[in-house]
Amino acid sequence: MRVALTGATGFLGLRLVRELLQLHDSLTILTHAGSGCALGRITRFMELSDAPAALIAELPGRLRVVETDLCRPGLGLPAAAFQRLADELDVIWHSAGNINLDDEIGHLRRVNVEGTRNVLELAAVGARRPLVHHIGTAFVGGARREGVVYEDELDDRQGFENSYEQSKYEAEVLVHDWSRLHGRPVVVMRPGVLVTDLPPSPELPQHPLQFLTRIVQVALCGDGPAPSGVPGERRPVVRLVGHPRGHLNLMPVEHAAAVMVQLASRPPSGRADVYHVVHHHDVATAVLTALVERLAPVTVRLVARKPDDPTPLEAATDLYPGFTPYLSHRRRFDDTRVRNLLGAAASSSGIRVDLDYLAAGIGAGRPAATTGAP
Repeated sequence: MRVALTGATGFLGLRLVRELLQLHDSLTILTHAGSGCALGRITRFMELSDAPAALIAELPGRLRVVETDLCRPGLGLPAAAFQRLADELDVIWHSAGNINLDDEIGHLRRVNVEGTRNVLELAAVGARRPLVHHIGTAFVGGARREGVVYEDELDDRQGFENSYEQSKYEAEVLVHDWSRLHGRPVVVMRPGVLVTDLPPSPELPQHPLQFLTRIVQVALCGDGPAPSGVPGERRPVVRLVGHPRGHLNLMPVEHAAAVMVQLASRPPSGRADVYHVVHHHDVATAVLTALVERLAPVTVRLVARKPDDPTPLEAATDLYPGFTPYLSHRRRFDDTRVRNLLGAAASSSGIRVDLDYLAAGIGAGRPAATTGAP
């Protein structure tokens, strides 16, 4: 079976490469032209994640790298090369995407929507009628903050929390429309927020929560008074909009990749099969605020609405507004279909996503002891 993967050097893509190499002798990596040595980045990830030495040694012979431009028709390839690539594939995994929550909608659409359209065209013209595995997101559920989001749901009536969600919704609509138009099966995987406890490295893609460290760095270098963190002194209060009983689905990326590959091994139904790849236990908002408090000597206080008189420190923490609404979420993603196919262990990885787990993944050490905090 001949398998291709986009986004192979991304946060999820690297884990998919490792999982897929357990099933297939070789992989075709569709990488962005001019982005550097994909083989080198994959090799370095394998080394940092303690992959078997034998697997690392085999990578040059098992990975074929094809440079493409996901955002251009024909993936930027000459017509004959595009057709040859399409004709040799049995499966296409589409994992590439722009995950910047606060990017402009035009930039997000260029990668997430038009990129998906071009991958679907590759599948459409392939002689082997390759099966498409599309990596979406559970957050196509949009701005609804309570209740249950089901795997069959896909509409925009609730609006979206940020432009990233909107672009991923539009991409998934394309996938469903393509499946109906061509009478072809597709598999859509919708993960929650993907996280890891693998320590950060400049040679690896950034952790999705790494923006927290950037916010803290800006805050500590801003014009306002810096938090002292000195034992015996009071910690400044940072007011963030959020719900005290809020919770967010954070899924270990290594387990998510394993579940996705297991789902991909199931015979498709003939239409669009959608799966929520989520953790069985959401992480409380309080854990996320505690993570901020571990990163900086501050006390986070959740409030119902944005303060009218933000302090300089609070203004600095609002540098990534696309994420802030998630502190108010109390909804749950239903994964009944995944549990029925793979059992409860599919969403219960045995990994507890807690404060220490999250702190390890973004390189946050334990804070110094303080007293007198409000």
